[in-house]
Amino acid sequence: MNVHEYQAKMLFEQFEIPIPRGKVAKNEAEVTAALEAFSNDEKIVVKAQIHAGGRGKGVFSDGYKGGVQICANKADAKAAALRMLGNTLITHQTGPEGKCVHAVYFNECSRIQKEYYLAILLDRERSVPVILASTEGGMDIEKVAATTPEKIIRTHVDPLTGLCGHQSRSLAFALGLEGTAIKSFCQLLSGLYRLYVEKDASLVEINPLILTPEGTVQALDAKINFDDNALFRQPEVAAMRDLNEEDPKETEASRYNLNYIALDGNIACMVNGAGLAMSTMDIIKYYGGNPANFLDVGGGANEEQVTAAFKIIQSDPRVQGILVNIFGGIMRCDVIAKGILNAVQVTGLKLPLVVRLEGTNVKEGKQLLEQSGLKLTSANNLADAAEKIVKLVKEN
Repeated sequence: MNVHEYQAKMLFEQFEIPIPRGKVAKNEAEVTAALEAFSNDEKIVVKAQIHAGGRGKGVFSDGYKGGVQICANKADAKAAALRMLGNTLITHQTGPEGKCVHAVYFNECSRIQKEYYLAILLDRERSVPVILASTEGGMDIEKVAATTPEKIIRTHVDPLTGLCGHQSRSLAFALGLEGTAIKSFCQLLSGLYRLYVEKDASLVEINPLILTPEGTVQALDAKINFDDNALFRQPEVAAMRDLNEEDPKETEASRYNLNYIALDGNIACMVNGAGLAMSTMDIIKYYGGNPANFLDVGGGANEEQVTAAFKIIQSDPRVQGILVNIFGGIMRCDVIAKGILNAVQVTGLKLPLVVRLEGTNVKEGKQLLEQSGLKLTSANNLADAAEKIVKLVKEN
């Protein structure tokens, strides 16, 4: 789960991570109230709040440029905020459809001596947290890693011992920090690591982390991603979820405990198991098709979930065919077959449908499908299923 910058900074404050003074607003009344925290002639930064990067270089749908504006005074800040609210911001991460801005964040204008990059995430190869730091703050870190990987400093942290003081100091020295900035950095990094662990984050990122002329460091920006599987023990974090930022189909899927991610293809997949879902998408590509989604119904799906899955799939106007690929281990193929038949009847499915069943009670499942009289195509294996659905979609 992602959160907005202003929400991430609320958590930063809880863990004593220094940030610039800021206020959030979601309508004109809140804009006026938020700006009371600033003086009339003070420079104010106005930031559009969406779950996407590249806001500063983004363009709004009405041609207004920049989702991050540095304003000379309160009047200009108010005008910029009202121009952003309710407007659609398009960045390189949102795609051409962009995202509607429902909140803006006002920041005091910080004095910057130097910019850095700092993040903590999980190293999936070593299964331990890794701290990434760089002197190239404010830049596209992926580009920095690809073109000048030597500028990315990596420090792995043993979860049993936690972040050690010598590791923080070594990172400070590697970034070229001196004097009071070293102590300031070590304190900030300590708070950042505690936040990462205690809030079950999968990523905490500061880009840029700034060094002020006074020799202290501040988080000028903030990004946090959380592990969805741990949200049950993080009610404060779960309450920050913004459904406006999510695909409606993904939101609906979460209500039925379905793992759904929308893609840009035209062949929908319904599979049980993440690995099998990935393989299904790969083989669809192999036979010349394009998957429209990742949809894992899990190991114990019932008829209600299968019906919900079909409804979600059909709500995507790009879908021109559906491939169901179920391996029945814990899940019985006859139960899935009943769910499929019920879903086809309830939703009035008109799209080509190919079903591949294998595993527990597979004979009973196939028999139910064959005797249903409904228009669907059975497949003997995954390759056969993928080849058939790609052919049917092309013919239609």
